[in-house]
Amino acid sequence: MKLFFKYMILPGILLFCGMGSVAQVVKTTEMAGEEVHMLESRVINGDTIPHIVLAEVKVVPEWKYRSNRERRKYNRFVKSIKVALPYARVAAHKLEVINANLARIENEKERKEYLKKAEKKLFKEFEKPLRKLTFSQGRMLIKLIDRETGDTSYDLIKEYKGGFSAFFWQSVARLFGSNLKDEYHGDREDHMVEHIIILIDNGML
Repeated sequence: MKLFFKYMILPGILLFCGMGSVAQVVKTTEMAGEEVHMLESRVINGDTIPHIVLAEVKVVPEWKYRSNRERRKYNRFVKSIKVALPYARVAAHKLEVINANLARIENEKERKEYLKKAEKKLFKEFEKPLRKLTFSQGRMLIKLIDRETGDTSYDLIKEYKGGFSAFFWQSVARLFGSNLKDEYHGDREDHMVEHIIILIDNGML
């Protein structure tokens, strides 16, 4: 992905100097009442040298704002994504579980009963918190569901509830300025959203 770059640090001899960054590979033991720090090592060409496996470093360039209006848009997106992204990822996980269970049910009647119970359970769990979403957060959630599941909200409703239900809820969404058929394109119109998600996932926002 072009939004960040992976840098590899060239191999070298790293001397232990008590740095916090190497704490995870330093073993501490007690010997004669004193702490002894032992660094992992490797033997290369007969020489024993200290060896540390460094974590991958992801560098994400700052977003270059073209105007104050775009800066405000970016900040609004940050707030909406922080609220909507966890729900989208929970939805993706729930969908995986539902699909795995459906794969084990061959009887069509039992499949419908299972989906009905699953829907009731989901409504009980998420109806109240989702009602608290703002319009912008709701529209963002629709986009992120497509990002996390690979299917639009419309397609998911159509697959599990039928074409009529999908048409009905699409009509309702349209009344509130939303579109259940919205797709996510992180490399095009949703480039800013993708940038923010990468920052969030890396603990930078």
